[in-house]
Amino acid sequence: MSKHHMSDNRHTLEFLKELQALPFERKILITQTRIMEWHHRNGGKVYVSYSAGKDSAVLLHLVQQQFPDVPAVFVNTTLEYPENIQLAKATPNCIFLKPKMNFRQVIEKYGYPVIGKDVARTIYYARRGGRWANLRLKGLRNDGEESSFRQRYKRWAHLVDAPFLIGDGCCEVMKEQPCMTFEKETGLAPFIGTLASESRRRTEGWLKAGCNAFDSKRPRSAPLSFWTEQDILRYIDTYGVPLSKVYGEIVKTDKGYKTTGAERTGCYACLFGCHLDKKPNRIQRLATTHPKLHAYCMKDYEDGGLGLKQIMEYLDIPHQEEN
Repeated sequence: MSKHHMSDNRHTLEFLKELQALPFERKILITQTRIMEWHHRNGGKVYVSYSAGKDSAVLLHLVQQQFPDVPAVFVNTTLEYPENIQLAKATPNCIFLKPKMNFRQVIEKYGYPVIGKDVARTIYYARRGGRWANLRLKGLRNDGEESSFRQRYKRWAHLVDAPFLIGDGCCEVMKEQPCMTFEKETGLAPFIGTLASESRRRTEGWLKAGCNAFDSKRPRSAPLSFWTEQDILRYIDTYGVPLSKVYGEIVKTDKGYKTTGAERTGCYACLFGCHLDKKPNRIQRLATTHPKLHAYCMKDYEDGGLGLKQIMEYLDIPHQEEN
């Protein structure tokens, strides 16, 4: 294994913070180098995982600046904002994939995505008698000893008794599986536009392998990992990257760059992290910006909707448009 890609002690939290603090132009150069390494290592058999969100839009622009023939791959989960679908359709060399199950089928089989991936997965397995999951909900390690890290799960233990299914299967079924099937059929290796700053899980992913995970079970390149959201917005503003209309415009304020519309454009019905949203939360904003989609989300599952009203009321998360 050559030195330039081996997983070593350079992938520390301190080094990540150093990278995140670098000047904007330096970050672009490093990312361009990571892109070149990934393209070369895979003999050009690569693609960009493209959601038409702002992070993947920047990634696609950077990759195609160097390698114009690299395709974008867009998974239409059935929960994409219409504006994102329009942008993906207008993007040259963009391949569309579809999951085998729609969201209604996913929540019926795997449950609703609430709180966060780790919590939802823990609740899912705790209900099925998983010892590790039930210990985690008590704040205990697998050996039964107290864990300071796992204390955070205790506040969600009551969700084991919720009158609806909870699970984290949606991302795997609706996003990951279509891409993995595509990779197996084509032999192409993915670029993904994730940022380490977005979550603990993504930070841990960078700590394990850095930007280019050459040797992981599912090799992938995440060359924007050490960027911040401000870097993403600045790049879009500086280089005129096409952006989904759901974001509105990018404006510069005293506190930095911001969008006048949505801040993020993942699946519009996803409740992961919704309890932490600033007011109005994403579902309340949906009532204003996309009332038909909001009505579909709120409609009872038995009547052909997604049944989010019951879920959000149980979790005490506001779901109506603010007056």
